[in-house]
Amino acid sequence: MKLTLRPLFFSVLCAVWLVGCGPSGEKKDNSSDFDKAEQSLKEEIKKVVYNIPSPSEIPYLLQATGADFNQKLINDKSKVDQYASRIDKAALNLGVYAADIGYLSSYEKTQEAISYIESAKKLADGLNVVGTFDADLLKQFESNVSNKDSLASLLNRAVQKTDNYLQDDNRNKLAALVLTGSFIEGLYIATELVQSYPKDILPTDARNTILTPIIKVITDQRKSVDELVNMLGNVGDDAEVAALKTQMEKLQASYAALTIDDQIKNNKGSLVLSDKNLVEITNIVEQIRASIIQ
Repeated sequence: MKLTLRPLFFSVLCAVWLVGCGPSGEKKDNSSDFDKAEQSLKEEIKKVVYNIPSPSEIPYLLQATGADFNQKLINDKSKVDQYASRIDKAALNLGVYAADIGYLSSYEKTQEAISYIESAKKLADGLNVVGTFDADLLKQFESNVSNKDSLASLLNRAVQKTDNYLQDDNRNKLAALVLTGSFIEGLYIATELVQSYPKDILPTDARNTILTPIIKVITDQRKSVDELVNMLGNVGDDAEVAALKTQMEKLQASYAALTIDDQIKNNKGSLVLSDKNLVEITNIVEQIRASIIQ
């Protein structure tokens, strides 16, 4: 299967970002500043959509490395009802489920991927994003169960429709949350595959040979993390986003301190696996993901 390292398209969901009025009696028109802020955020979102992996990309890259599927790494779809009533959580976890659908379909777990589409549909409907994760998408998944490339294309086409719908509707805050949720889920799956890989069934050199390509997928996401931090910084004064941005800045700092690129190039797997910053990245991603799905 041919893998595209440029993203296809990300699911983007959001609500209108409201700017508070001035003091009572003040007639100052803030619409110009509001419009400029909205346009700046919209441009940043488009930049992030272009520069970070799509929901199907990291899972398909992981599958191509030969990594085994791990059911424990995806978010439980039964949690969808607890997210549906909380708009920020709904947006974040729509992104999470999109990445999980990509992970499931890349490993030919198509029937389970279909059940996750049904959960994603509940969140999309609650966010009033119509015609994306719907009955038509379910039917097309069922018709293409044996073709992973087609399933990836269908998923990315669905999120492209969501992206276009929301950009036209100018809802930007939740767009940033969905982008972040989807990216963190893909990165979480990758880091956990490395962390949970058995240490006692293969010689060290053989284990390193298997894991180094997966680690390369992880280390290649440094620019994506930078883009997400910049995007979240443009969202505005929001407690949920501010907390998420703080966590992402910690992840950004750990990526900046990575020293393993040359080690990977020189095939020094044992040094790669002991790099403390890789361990730190794994821990931070676990924390961010836990805060998203709780």
